[in-house]
Amino acid sequence: MAKYVVRRFIEMIITLYLIGTATFFLLAAVPGTAIDRKIQKLPEQTKQIVIAKYGYDKPVVERYFITLKNYIVKGEFGESLVHAGDTISSIVKKKMPVSARLGIQQIAVGVTLGVLLGIAAAMKRGKITDYTILVGAMILASVPSLVLSLLLQKYLAKGPLFNLPIIGWPKGADLWFGGWKYTVLPTIAGAGTYLAYYARLMKTSMLDSINQDYTLTARSKGLSEVAIVKRHVLRNSLIPIITVLPVAISGVISGSFFIERVFAIPGAGQYFIQASNDRDIPILMGLTLLYALIYLITIFVTDILYTIVDPRIRLVK
Repeated sequence: MAKYVVRRFIEMIITLYLIGTATFFLLAAVPGTAIDRKIQKLPEQTKQIVIAKYGYDKPVVERYFITLKNYIVKGEFGESLVHAGDTISSIVKKKMPVSARLGIQQIAVGVTLGVLLGIAAAMKRGKITDYTILVGAMILASVPSLVLSLLLQKYLAKGPLFNLPIIGWPKGADLWFGGWKYTVLPTIAGAGTYLAYYARLMKTSMLDSINQDYTLTARSKGLSEVAIVKRHVLRNSLIPIITVLPVAISGVISGSFFIERVFAIPGAGQYFIQASNDRDIPILMGLTLLYALIYLITIFVTDILYTIVDPRIRLVK
């Protein structure tokens, strides 16, 4: 296990380095930065002073090694070119908890309901319950989270049964465990896609496990259907669910960009979109590496979970 963890850690470092390098040169290849907008009306001599202050008077390769040195030696990701004082550390501290709560709620609701509906569809296959879940999953899967967010704002925010705010997010003491009414619509908007995907995946996995030899053997021994599902079918059916867990994490990261924008949620996703529009290079670099790190850690945790769900799986030393 120790050798595996060390090897995976080294692989994560190399992957992060490659992602950071690719991101740097891709951003450098696109003309213009946030500085250009700030210095438009300044005299030419002043423009050159400002450009030199941020290091954009140097060649791309030299800037790359300076950036690499700041990341590795000093641990500095730079300051926002648009919002003075904003750094990756401050963004993680102030905005990442907002995105984290939104993402956790989306995954918890979407994956949990999807798995439960998938089990129900598999156990009631060929019946009205199965067809209803299948049709509902197809509809949810075909509606982008952005469109679903707008539909929820229009039809569920106000009405005889609902009175939910369409913008905003809990603050202060309510940041993690309060202000639930603000989180209902964004959570549903993000959870819809995962509910549909996991419901279909769980049903397929359940049906495959039901037809395996070990299930037929257990049934021939006289075990009840509940015992068969609980002891044999369900556990083996969870393996594909865990396999695609990193996909859910990456989907939450990308999907939350638009959801945070629509519901005016002050999270890291909305900040990332604003930084992209403003060409705020230091923030784009830092957040890209942060999201990549989250995704890589998720893949590592997923590999560990394999051995818990299925003892037959062993980590390669």
